[in-house]
Amino acid sequence: MSEILSPEVDLHVHTIASGHAFSTIEENARAAAALGLKGIGMTDHGPSMPGAPHFYHFMVLGFIPDTLCGVRIFRGIEANLLDEGRIDLDESYLQNLDVILAGFHADCGYTGTTRDDHTRTMMLAMENPLVHIISHPGNPEFPIDHEAVVRQSVATGTALEINSSSFRRTRRGSAPNCLEIARLCAEHGAPIAIGSDAHIAQGIGEFSDSLEAVTQVGIAPEQIVNRTLESTLAFLGLDRDDA
Repeated sequence: MSEILSPEVDLHVHTIASGHAFSTIEENARAAAALGLKGIGMTDHGPSMPGAPHFYHFMVLGFIPDTLCGVRIFRGIEANLLDEGRIDLDESYLQNLDVILAGFHADCGYTGTTRDDHTRTMMLAMENPLVHIISHPGNPEFPIDHEAVVRQSVATGTALEINSSSFRRTRRGSAPNCLEIARLCAEHGAPIAIGSDAHIAQGIGEFSDSLEAVTQVGIAPEQIVNRTLESTLAFLGLDRDDA
């Protein structure tokens, strides 16, 4: 089995703009630089989340420098999955972002109630070429057909996140689901992203639980889209921009 090293990029990071996070983008970048990370996402919650930023926030992310403290900043969003696979930011704004995560969150306008509803919604969202990563798909509040979603990940190239925060801090009961999703990703060769879901600078790059899970199930290093800065740029289609 190939050794899996800690990723160079943490694509799932929140700032104070999310309304329930505690660090600025500069504080996050300084923390990432101290850890030797080469890139971080600025993926604040979409506008449907209570307390989240107005859509204007995503419209003006171009003011954020490409690098802070020597760390590449990926301007993005953790959008909320809505009915029929929609997400809560207009396509005209999404096209200006570097990275788009989409996941289920309570109290954000989604009306599905069953496992079939959640599975269908997630799979429809994965057909959107602007959606790069499904965040914390192991959330037990929104049960899904793991096999079907992993197969859709392979078909669409949409990465499934193995979210370190889900193992101990949030979404209680997620760990068995995350492990099963990781096992199926290993079996089918699906792309995955490892994310901290940090809501404070001190949580950036905390990948230990996710790394343990993907090592346990035999994920190949090349399946991890954010393993290096170069692989991250290639996955997001930004390598041509950086040539």
